[in-house]
Amino acid sequence: MSVEFDLPWDSQEEQGEWPEAYRAVDRAQLTALVELAFRRWHVHPDSEVCIAVVDEDRMAQLHEQWLDLPGATDVMSFPMDELREGTPEEPALGVLGDVVLCPPVAERQAQAGGHSTRDELCLLTAHSLLHLLGHDHAEEDERARMFAAQRALLEEFLGRDAPVETMS
Repeated sequence: MSVEFDLPWDSQEEQGEWPEAYRAVDRAQLTALVELAFRRWHVHPDSEVCIAVVDEDRMAQLHEQWLDLPGATDVMSFPMDELREGTPEEPALGVLGDVVLCPPVAERQAQAGGHSTRDELCLLTAHSLLHLLGHDHAEEDERARMFAAQRALLEEFLGRDAPVETMS
């Protein structure tokens, strides 16, 4: 499994100089979450995903460019090979796509939801991975399935109740 990170810092020391919201980005934790998601949703271990971290200005640009919506959002998903969940016998293989996280928005949502920014970043990553696998939440039945899968993954990963979902 390949998780690539596109970060605005080059080292942990440099990350420590960024505002607190960015210091909550834990590469090892997010990589472990992606590994679990790949196993649970039968994505081949040779598949790839990129997790990018951006500031609010960049996220606002992406949000307007791709969704024609104003302002920064918490996370955006950019699928590549349009993979879907595989099966144990035939796991999905390819480039899943890009997860783009905006830590300052995540931090505000975490505070509103009463949980940590790290938990919010895990929630947003799980949410985005499901989008990359073709899930959506436009309809109530889709939302129920997607959020149930998200909660189950996070509860297994965190070993406790999943953080409450937030929507920016």
